[in-house]
Amino acid sequence: MAKNLRWGGILFAGAITAMAGFVDGVGFVHFGGYFLSFMSGNSTRSSAALMTGDLTGWINAMSLVASFVIGVVIATLLTSSLAALRRPLAMYLSAGLLLAAAAAGTVQPNATALLLSAAMGVVNVSYTRSGEVALGLTYMTGTLVKLGQALGGAILGLVTGSNQGVNRLLWLRYAVLWAMITVGSLGGVFAYLHLGLGSLWIVGAGMLLWATLALFKGLRAKADPRSGPATANTDRQRID
Repeated sequence: MAKNLRWGGILFAGAITAMAGFVDGVGFVHFGGYFLSFMSGNSTRSSAALMTGDLTGWINAMSLVASFVIGVVIATLLTSSLAALRRPLAMYLSAGLLLAAAAAGTVQPNATALLLSAAMGVVNVSYTRSGEVALGLTYMTGTLVKLGQALGGAILGLVTGSNQGVNRLLWLRYAVLWAMITVGSLGGVFAYLHLGLGSLWIVGAGMLLWATLALFKGLRAKADPRSGPATANTDRQRID
């Protein structure tokens, strides 16, 4: 997916990824090691909790997983019939959940965690192709695998002179996405240490701003008279 994005698209997606990292950083510290965007970690934690007799830990982890999936389901239902405006709608919904979580704050900590996890599920629907998520924004394992493959292909191309390394800088795109979630989590922890859960207002406002930018881009693409069926399909492959 990332190889079809221009650098502007990589940076746009990277900003969303940074916000996901921000949320995960805040949540990991505040909720004692639970993840809000990385559900593989919660799945592992749920198993460990269950086998060690920690029923509360198992419920907490599985609740976050369920909220994440519910967020994906809701976003899919609401955006399934849209094209150019699918991304901004999913991002606006995610921003609304983030701001609701910030409003709940320490008054309803469990609700805050569930809202944040749902927001992370929702935002993953932003980048879809043929009805399926094409670019994971809140989890980087697949991105790191593609980074390794692209880097291996680049090295192989340099050594053998074959075409496998023709795009020898492709790995940089995946490296940027990984770096953004890492930087975002650093920012989230830093903000939390100074502002507590009030730091969630920052990421909620950031997602709202980014959703508005996505809306302007979507409306501009929709209004482009040159966007016939063939062009629209090409743009979808490049941008979605």
